[in-house]
Amino acid sequence: MKKSLILLLALIFLTPSFAFSDIFTFKAGLFIPRAQSDLWRTEFENMSFSKSDYTTTNFGFAYEYFLTREVSAVLGIDNYTKNKVGNYVDYVGIMLVDGVFAFPTDYVEDFIPAHLFNISITPVQLSLKLIPMGRKGKFIPYLGGGVSLYLWSIRLNGDMVDFDDVWVYVPDDIDIYPITTVDAWENNRISFGYHVFVGVMVPFTKRMTFEVEFKYNVARGELKEAFEGFEAFDLSAYQISLGLNYWF
Repeated sequence: MKKSLILLLALIFLTPSFAFSDIFTFKAGLFIPRAQSDLWRTEFENMSFSKSDYTTTNFGFAYEYFLTREVSAVLGIDNYTKNKVGNYVDYVGIMLVDGVFAFPTDYVEDFIPAHLFNISITPVQLSLKLIPMGRKGKFIPYLGGGVSLYLWSIRLNGDMVDFDDVWVYVPDDIDIYPITTVDAWENNRISFGYHVFVGVMVPFTKRMTFEVEFKYNVARGELKEAFEGFEAFDLSAYQISLGLNYWF
């Protein structure tokens, strides 16, 4: 909801520039996180959700201003949010006198430890777009790239197994781990990165074209106290989108 409000406010803010813009684009597609940092990997190794569960649909829009016949400046905003609740796949929760602990799954559980892992990323991107064959024809291929500002948040809420604090369950001489309840946030953070893209537009009326685009976003966000000890979080992603362009 919050990210949708940002998109709406950006649309309102940019509305006065319509008279100076050449194309308005609405896009819908798939946002596929690259997920190549240790917090991502730790979640996928221990929880019942997987990397593919964080691929989801996303929406965005862009304004394109013609600089020359072959070059445009583009300002775009996309939005990605994914919530997923997962169980620890190799452990069950058992309550002992000394606290609550994670035991191997061959023990009878008191409960199944689980938590929510929420990711939200809003890229705001300024690009140069090259149209090498011009803007006329049945097919209009293009490519480009630029700089990005990423608004992002992470939340982990629920049961957390502390694998750094090893206890020994004496009757069976096995390692067990404390379980705590956490609500860890990295909220409203800002990072910078870059992106590249390639696509093709197909005219179907005088003022409208259909487009298909592939984009690669690259960025990392530094984690603070809530996720102390983890490396910078991978915000990078692949995007495959379908768009509708209106030419002014």
